Amino acid sequence: MENLIAPPWLELPPEITSTILQKLGTIEILRNADKVCTTWRRLCHEPDMWRVIKMQNAGADFWDREDDLEKICREAVDRSQGELIDISLEYFGSDNLLNYIAERSDQLKRLRLVCSYNVSGEGLSAAVKKFTLLEELHLFYISITKETIETIGRSCRALKSFKLNNQICRHPYIEYDEEAIAIAENMPELHHLQLFGNKMTNEGLEAILNGCPHLESLDLRRCLNVHLGGDVGKRCSQQIKYLRHPQDSTEDYGLDTEMTDCESFDEDYPSGFSDIDLISDDGDYYEFSDASNYSDDDEMFFEY
Repeated sequence: MENLIAPPWLELPPEITSTILQKLGTIEILRNADKVCTTWRRLCHEPDMWRVIKMQNAGADFWDREDDLEKICREAVDRSQGELIDISLEYFGSDNLLNYIAERSDQLKRLRLVCSYNVSGEGLSAAVKKFTLLEELHLFYISITKETIETIGRSCRALKSFKLNNQICRHPYIEYDEEAIAIAENMPELHHLQLFGNKMTNEGLEAILNGCPHLESLDLRRCLNVHLGGDVGKRCSQQIKYLRHPQDSTEDYGLDTEMTDCESFDEDYPSGFSDIDLISDDGDYYEFSDASNYSDDDEMFFEY
């Protein structure tokens, strides 16, 4: 009987094979690589394979199959056996999924959510109470309130990097400093802060400079109510090592930065505003957050 020759990939050391498999991404590993051979299947069940879970650009392939994505994510979390430290979800996610992750991932250090519309401020608040080791929280087009920010700050005392990014509206901006003040009062250990498209004014910026003395990098792009002239601009230059100004280029941002017409608005707008507050003189609505087409990874110049 003719001897069968083993495929060449089976001769690779396990650690090299694991590194290669991780480059496939969570969905490809669980749907395909896991079924190739016994060796790959064994490696795909090792907890070390699942310390980082990145389900990126999923919207393009699974737009109408959020239940499938959540099922895949839960399986990946289960395989991590509590060793998960970094998870990134795009175009899907819910309060139930976030709670599932929180119950099984007390070592989590990095959480990134992009266009996870079914994640509420209440759901995020409940989850972060269990993420006591969290160092990075990056939120893109997620509707949360200042109360959620306060809970994040109180629960995640090790938080070093925070991103809270909104879509830009071409109508005049409402001035709103509550989010900035909540950050200033509850996140004193921040080193990196990105508030893309925030509606804060110089008052909110000064609160951040006062309350976050360890800030090394601050991204204020499209914060059109902030004016970096005079004393506040001088203070930013002296205190912040890497500063992005409101009018700086967004070419490296990685998200669609086109302004919207804001013909509708999210019902979960920040507390303190009535419906009348959100209507301009010509009857247009101001929008606080909305979906945007996601392109490449959004990592900023100051990531570490």
